[in-house]
Amino acid sequence: MDYKIVIGLEVHVQLLTQTKLFTACTTEFNPDAPNTQTQPLCIALPGTLPVLNRHAYELAVKAALGLNCSIAKFTKWDRKQYFYPDLPKGYQISQYDMPMSFDGWLEVDDADGHKKKIRILRAHLEEDAGKNIHDESGRGEDSKVDLNRAGTPLLEIVSEPDLSSAAEARQYLDELRLIMQYLEVSDCNMQEGSLRCDANVNLHIVQEDGQIAPTPLVEVKNLNSFRNVEAAIDFEVERQLEEFQLTGRKWGDPGVMKETRGFDANRGTTFAQRGKEDAADYRYFPDPDLAPVTMTDEEIDAIRKTMCELPADRRERMRTVYELSDYDREVIMNHSPQLSDYFEETAKISGDGKQAANWVTQDVLRELNDRDLAIDEFPVRPVVLGAMVKKIVDGDLTVKSGREVFAALLETGLSGNSLSPATVDQIIEEKGLAVVKDTGAIEATIKEVLSRDQNAKSVEDLKGGKQQAAGPIIGQVMKEVKGADAKMVREMILKIVQDS
Repeated sequence: MDYKIVIGLEVHVQLLTQTKLFTACTTEFNPDAPNTQTQPLCIALPGTLPVLNRHAYELAVKAALGLNCSIAKFTKWDRKQYFYPDLPKGYQISQYDMPMSFDGWLEVDDADGHKKKIRILRAHLEEDAGKNIHDESGRGEDSKVDLNRAGTPLLEIVSEPDLSSAAEARQYLDELRLIMQYLEVSDCNMQEGSLRCDANVNLHIVQEDGQIAPTPLVEVKNLNSFRNVEAAIDFEVERQLEEFQLTGRKWGDPGVMKETRGFDANRGTTFAQRGKEDAADYRYFPDPDLAPVTMTDEEIDAIRKTMCELPADRRERMRTVYELSDYDREVIMNHSPQLSDYFEETAKISGDGKQAANWVTQDVLRELNDRDLAIDEFPVRPVVLGAMVKKIVDGDLTVKSGREVFAALLETGLSGNSLSPATVDQIIEEKGLAVVKDTGAIEATIKEVLSRDQNAKSVEDLKGGKQQAAGPIIGQVMKEVKGADAKMVREMILKIVQDS
């Protein structure tokens, strides 16, 4: 069948505030001490009243600006009614018909590599519910509620159904997460629930008469990893196609309603949960305890001035200024904003973006992973790494010797000793690693090595045009003359043999 995949995402981002959205209770992640981070408002004691967290609203505005949204000058709060054990009030304070921001967009690459704008319908602020903890044994004998998270500020970002594949959905989520992290709006830690995603999926099937038959719309809830988002979408595409072939049921047919499904990551399948509520089922009405929020152009501009360079702009600048490949840019930027800062400082000091990228993406990242360190904890700071890389760029140190210097710097730094650019010079001098630029001394060493009986066969092969025979001789020369440039040694060997 000819069909188009239609996907819209609802992403919930927990904002980086110290306190909850409407009370001074802490937002610290603390799963080992359930129900200890609550106040009367969190557990809905009678007579409690909400007070808006101004910082949460400002972070939400900053995030919305990063998503190219328009900011509402006037917005109100609404009560969204539903009854779950993790929502003591029986309603959630959210925003319905007057969201704080709307009409935004993000770009992804489509299947042909072209830029594609994904429209964002709205981004609105709301409070989180608590967490239901169910018996993992499968017997269903024990379910508990932890209200530590109840009232935590969430920004719900709702896209239009513009995504056409699981791969596009993953790109969208990657870019959205980067924006939130770069703007320091959220840490987007999915393991702690700081970013959660619901995926709305259906198919537009082209029938024999050319008419479009949309399959029943499905919302897959609470996907807690980007891999699960992709897997759930891929499964739904196959499941909906098969179901349509069997039943012919379409979205809009009598009795067909939106369905909510969960995702079983172990099996890679979705499963039915319930028929989806409509807005009327939530019985929205304005919250009587909260005043509307007004924003002036001056207030919005003041928040805009606090924003850093957005990932898309930084990615392009890395391409034009530092001439980095797509691969290098993605490795550096997708790791963390802090690693991007580390790279840029190293590149500026060394004067060579590509060399700096090689060291950051290979040596630095390897050590971070092996030692389980954050880049802010890494002892070899950019001013030191940049100084070492500049030695390589200037021809004063070989890449091979640079690895030895880097290892010594790391060992010194991890031992608690301070590092500076002077430490680089000290290590090079102590280990005799400076590039030997005295070609006379190198030539004398090459001739001595070539004259050794053990190298007679290699010399004969070189004279016969077998250039790979130079390898063992290069190694011997490099051992004798520490700091010699291997490329220059190779060229000198070939010339000496050829002229002899």
